[in-house]
Amino acid sequence: MTSVTLMIPALNEAKALPATIANVAAMTPQPDEILLIDGGSEDETIALAMAAGWRVLAAPTRGRGPQINFGVEQAQGDLVCILHADSLLPPDAIAHVRTVLADKRLSLATFLPIIRGKKTRWFTTAHNWWKTYYPLFTHPHLFVRGVRLLFGDHAMFFRRADYLRIGGIPADATIMEEADLCIGFARIGKLKMTRKPVITSDRRIAAWGPLKANYIYLKVGLAWTFGMRHRLKDMYPDVR
Repeated sequence: MTSVTLMIPALNEAKALPATIANVAAMTPQPDEILLIDGGSEDETIALAMAAGWRVLAAPTRGRGPQINFGVEQAQGDLVCILHADSLLPPDAIAHVRTVLADKRLSLATFLPIIRGKKTRWFTTAHNWWKTYYPLFTHPHLFVRGVRLLFGDHAMFFRRADYLRIGGIPADATIMEEADLCIGFARIGKLKMTRKPVITSDRRIAAWGPLKANYIYLKVGLAWTFGMRHRLKDMYPDVR
């Protein structure tokens, strides 16, 4: 059976991790490997992951892009699913990953993100779906090649060999690294957002408010589209 690594890039995620650990423990079947890639946490992130029996590695460079690149290099599974530390997958997630990637035409697939905290954020959830079609309006030449913007909160999954083949995430990608990854994967196969849900935290919306949060999401997406990569990190502050 094809082996699956569930990989969690993390930085100071002690507040979110207990729910994620419980979520992963309830999966049937279990991942063949659970790998947390730490970016230099100063809280209990590493201790919590190790207590859960996860494999923990420290990335040489902080940042989600470099952490993911390092993690994929170190992963032992044939397939890799990237799970954000504040997101929760369905119990049959690993079986779903295997089933979807059995289609050799696909190079990259994701779960369907539902933004939820104390309540479901339906407007932002819909905006997340609509954002996958940004390239239709901004990069139509990429859209016809199959490029969709499938963001990290969608819980991306792919074949490890394919990730290494396309060179992973560009070294200078600090924000919107998933968009660059989508472009790379579209060169070798199709991209697909499946209907299986992943529940992802609304902590940014709770901190910023719905209007400000969606404005920031839109602004960051447009800045990436028009090549202002150097400004992205300042537009998208951390929320823990």
